[in-house]
Amino acid sequence: MHLHIIGICGTFMGSLALLARELGYRVSGSDANVYPPMSTQLAEAGIALQDGFGAANLRDASGATPDLVVVGNALSRGNPEVEALLNSGLPYTSGAQWLCEHVLAGRKVIAIAGTHGKTTTASLLAWLLESAGQAPGFLIGGVPRNFGISARLGEPDAPFVVEADEYDTAFFDKRSKFVHYRPQIAVLNNLEFDHADIFPDLAAIERQFHHLVRTVPGNGQLLVADDQPALERVLAQGAWTPVARLGKAPAAGVDNAPGSEWQFRLEHADASRFQVIHLAAQEGETEDAVVEWSLTGEYNARNALAALAAAHACGVDLSRSCAALARFESPRRRQEVRGEIGGIQVIDDFAHHPTAIAATLGGLRAATPTGRLLAVIEPRSNTMRQGALKARLNDSVADADHAFWYQPPALDWSLDALIAPQGERASLYHDLDALVAAVVNKASPRDRIVVMSNGGFGGIHERLLAALETAHQE
Repeated sequence: MHLHIIGICGTFMGSLALLARELGYRVSGSDANVYPPMSTQLAEAGIALQDGFGAANLRDASGATPDLVVVGNALSRGNPEVEALLNSGLPYTSGAQWLCEHVLAGRKVIAIAGTHGKTTTASLLAWLLESAGQAPGFLIGGVPRNFGISARLGEPDAPFVVEADEYDTAFFDKRSKFVHYRPQIAVLNNLEFDHADIFPDLAAIERQFHHLVRTVPGNGQLLVADDQPALERVLAQGAWTPVARLGKAPAAGVDNAPGSEWQFRLEHADASRFQVIHLAAQEGETEDAVVEWSLTGEYNARNALAALAAAHACGVDLSRSCAALARFESPRRRQEVRGEIGGIQVIDDFAHHPTAIAATLGGLRAATPTGRLLAVIEPRSNTMRQGALKARLNDSVADADHAFWYQPPALDWSLDALIAPQGERASLYHDLDALVAAVVNKASPRDRIVVMSNGGFGGIHERLLAALETAHQE
């Protein structure tokens, strides 16, 4: 069977292509402005890609048309290939619907939802299940380095971990993608306003999260962060599934403090070592174990807590899971060290929401006893283009010693006035070459250059490393 995917190089659609190929489909796809790691992953899998969109992509070299077309959620009416598809009468579906019908049906599905941390938490959970010998399937919106691929089927009777995105499904299905997944276990890690291009306000996103809650069976489980007012409003709309809370342990010496069933307590300020506590009320016992790992930041400890709780719900012993975290490698583009030249690190991170930017820099600040943090930021997400959260950008870089801002051509508002209050701690660039030169000129040994964008950013990571190498040799 020939499956053609329009918009194949998005993280979700590219992962879908890998699953279809593993199922034995002949897979082709089209997209524009592609960049690693997904473009590399597809090429290595031998999946044929057409650059750009058009009617010709709907026929192969022999003139045959695909048996089914999967339409990515980034595509809309007016796209030439979408218009050709509709005119052709070929059968088509959304990626989320195809995943539900051809992969998730009959599997124990664990959905990882939240505004932030989905990719890391899903990668953590897949690794914990793998370390326990369960050989899970997964679809993750990034490339977990412990696996080297973003998706696989796993064993047929093993759990399937899916990153559950609240973005809409397709131009013909405006529900959030995660309502298709029908999970037995759902992790709700956090919730705040995002995706300003499709949601008018936070309440609209909360309704979609409640649609997800409605799909979790009564014999399943909801794992819900305890410090999220928006998630409390979601649950207040109705929940028919047992809820286990995830949160930070009460301060030492606080008696009778209310606590979540799953808790973490930092033992190092940078969260490289923390204690996990499971208050197993039904058994009348308390389990605890210590995690020592390479990741930093309290937000990553929270991600790990959610993954540990989900793995436990799949029968994995807590102490075994905590030990496995010592061997966990963060996914590509999540605090990924791309290289080090002359004692200067270049770090790639997917952060693009003000909360995520602040969390990334805060975690790295705690883990950087010497040297400076130089933040290089491209505000390019649809939410940033709408300007919905721009007032929060200044505060998001409080932990950076200097913020280098890039004004993308597609950004409809100017960063000039916004960053003016940062004074000498910030600078703005419209040209990538000038930006690279300025960062390299500023950097000194023991500094960390943290590049944050949800796009390819013009290959800036390689350009920075090449320029640092040149400067180091002079």
